[in-house]
Amino acid sequence: MSTGHRAGSGRGEPNRGSRPGRGRRSAQRPRDRGRTGDPARRTAYGVLRAVAGGAYTNLELSQALRRARLSGRDAAFVTELVSGTTRWRGRYDAIIAAAADRPVERIDPPVLDTLRLGAHQLLGMRVPEHAAVGETVALARAVNGIGASKLVNAVLRRVSERSLQDWLDATVPTEPEAARLAALHSHPEWIVKALRAALLGHGAADADTIDAELSALLEADNAAPVVHLVARPGLGADEELRAAGAQEYALARTAWILPSGDPGAIPAVRDGRAAVQDAGSQLVALALAAVPLLGPAAAAEQRWLDLCAGPGGKAGLLAAAALQAGADIVANEVSPHRVDLVTATLGPLIASAADLGRTVEVREGDGREVGANEPGRYTRVLVDAPCTGLGALRRRPEARWRRRPADLATLGPLQRDLLDAALDATVPGGVVAYATCSPHLAETLFVVEDVLKRRTDAEVVDAREMLVDRAGERIGGVGDGPMAQLWPHRHGTDGMFLALVRRQDRVSSSS
Repeated sequence: MSTGHRAGSGRGEPNRGSRPGRGRRSAQRPRDRGRTGDPARRTAYGVLRAVAGGAYTNLELSQALRRARLSGRDAAFVTELVSGTTRWRGRYDAIIAAAADRPVERIDPPVLDTLRLGAHQLLGMRVPEHAAVGETVALARAVNGIGASKLVNAVLRRVSERSLQDWLDATVPTEPEAARLAALHSHPEWIVKALRAALLGHGAADADTIDAELSALLEADNAAPVVHLVARPGLGADEELRAAGAQEYALARTAWILPSGDPGAIPAVRDGRAAVQDAGSQLVALALAAVPLLGPAAAAEQRWLDLCAGPGGKAGLLAAAALQAGADIVANEVSPHRVDLVTATLGPLIASAADLGRTVEVREGDGREVGANEPGRYTRVLVDAPCTGLGALRRRPEARWRRRPADLATLGPLQRDLLDAALDATVPGGVVAYATCSPHLAETLFVVEDVLKRRTDAEVVDAREMLVDRAGERIGGVGDGPMAQLWPHRHGTDGMFLALVRRQDRVSSSS
């Protein structure tokens, strides 16, 4: 249920450019301002605080909207307020520091979140200035205290005195280039450098094109993503998606776009025959399902494995493809909570499998142990490895501020161990798909190359041949092969990396 729009609530749309004439001060007198903040802004603030405590923006936002019973324009306002504030946090922190005349590290984190919300309304949305300042000060009074609200009022008034472009001119350094891009596009500098190296390393850019490619990628990270849906094959969801206003997406045969509306209102999504899933993730699962099996794997009983299945998106599509191929599938996950999510996601497919005399099994276990416990057991294995998520910054905006370069030192050994275990668990002639939602070279090319250097029983298959669109044509722009990299600014998907590795017989591979 929508709360409606009260006078002075100041709902606005995203502001795509700077706003001139920002020198006037708030026209709303202090005694006329609300004393509690309106429900939408309080909800947005609550989401930011939960994310600061470790929550994921997309999950926390959807739950908060339901708790607050916000829908329609109110829900859209909160969504833009949370997502935009989180994406542009680096930009706003620099502006807030200048307006407050102190480093943001000296501002209490809850108060800083309130200031970020106000800065986004002033500089990133078409919210009237008096409402942006007045309502945010009211919010501060309610959640941060009267003393903090005075600071918020003073800082936001100073922010309102300049246009966005004026603030960028004052806060964005001219050099070095990585620092300039980081400040301009609101990314940590280490991520800018990593993405630059990834574009070059994956063959998406050269010395002449790297600047343009990197700028386009950073811009894509800050664009609100289109909602992608997957119609899980064989479950009859297509007509329901079409009736709900979804449109077939040309990039993948199972992919749809929902231009507007709530995916959860579609019956096929509610009962698991369809789901919200990025088209890039769909392509990874479809590619694994399409690789020809050779030798012993072609003759073996078909048994597939999703080694790191949580929360279940790729497992859902892979399970549907397995049932169509007459295969059983195991969805393995190490986290008990995520096991529950996978079980819920695969519910309709578990029922369908029973009708077909097949099995869809969900189990809890450490993926690193599968190779030793079940050697040569599976014909197709997906390793959707834990990663930094640098390819999904547009969908998970908090990841850019949460991740650190040190994370790579922890993730790298785990990624290698999982790929090794997957190969050990694969029948000779079978295939492992190693995928990450990150283009970082330390999580993609280097992992696969390091593992294959130690083994004589595996070779890389050209993944580009398996990445085909709805019409069956190969998707371009994924690199020179044999491994493939999708890009937000090129394909409109998350930045999914894919390597297809065939398990070979040890004797024949070393002869």
